[in-house]
Amino acid sequence: MRRVIVLLATAMVTIATTVFIATPAQAHGYISSPPSRQAMCAQGRVADCGEIIYEPQSVEGPKGLRNCHGGNARFAQLSDESKNWPTTQVGNSVNFNWTLTARHATSTWEYYIGGTRIALFDDQGRQPGATVSHNVSLGGRTGRLKVLAIWNIADTANAFYACVDLQR
Repeated sequence: MRRVIVLLATAMVTIATTVFIATPAQAHGYISSPPSRQAMCAQGRVADCGEIIYEPQSVEGPKGLRNCHGGNARFAQLSDESKNWPTTQVGNSVNFNWTLTARHATSTWEYYIGGTRIALFDDQGRQPGATVSHNVSLGGRTGRLKVLAIWNIADTANAFYACVDLQR
């Protein structure tokens, strides 16, 4: 009888572990339009993206970074400039639309081109809706542009990162 109980308990732990591992991450958010690099990977528009195809909303890392993968080695492909990322044709002003799968209290949203911050939106710790849209001026810049967008969470030391490739 004792052996049956031990075997049953072991089987239950194995099943619980399998279910836990197979459950997708309850992750957070990404720019869906114009499509960010992680959105393009999830849509199959770019090859060899790695794990990001399964969880485009998971590019989370410490605040203050300035890369497309948020310092997360699992998603390093997002910062690989040799991939020849497809661009989206835009005008001087762009609506960036975020899809949020977990809505965290938000301090700020930042947008950069190169090392220059081109827009800042202050949410003052409020919880956003399931979608968020920001209209950002590109300041007359033309050509191929990579915008780094950062969603700074109010109550943690982390942020979410997304890069969007544009042509103007």
